[in-house]
Amino acid sequence: MSLPHAILTALLEKPSSGLELTRRFDKSFGFFWSATHQQIYRELGKLEQSGFIRALPSEARARGQKKEYEVLPAGRAELAAWATAGQDPRAMRDPLLLRVRAAAVVGTEGLPAELRRHLTLHERQLELYEAIEQRDFPPERDSEQDRLRHLVLRGGIELETFWIRWLTRALETVDGEE
Repeated sequence: MSLPHAILTALLEKPSSGLELTRRFDKSFGFFWSATHQQIYRELGKLEQSGFIRALPSEARARGQKKEYEVLPAGRAELAAWATAGQDPRAMRDPLLLRVRAAAVVGTEGLPAELRRHLTLHERQLELYEAIEQRDFPPERDSEQDRLRHLVLRGGIELETFWIRWLTRALETVDGEE
């Protein structure tokens, strides 16, 4: 149920076309809530049908011209209700953790290489998040909106830091067995 709310959030931040939304998802929302372009376009249609968004009026829309969407009051109310509703944390499902558990019974052949690959990926992601933090959150940007957006980014930074620490420890453990 979160994809429609991610789209409502993005459109409240800035009315956008479907293409612009997919690009914004690729650069920000997608770091913590991924969606394919098809899912976004399908959800835009559902949101419009539900009366939560509308295509902005355009003079003589030409065939193939992109529609730009904005959130209607009902969409803002839906997002506000969803944002304040309680939700329990989700159980983590990570194939890497399952692979490590499986290695306990079938052996660790190939596991160190996979752990190193994941470590490299998390190090790169951390570098990206830190570059975004430097670029987008200088000390003078201190509005409530900026603080909350920064808080989400900090969550990503801390998760990547966790994975780097855990993977380093996992490699030490596995390498100690070889």
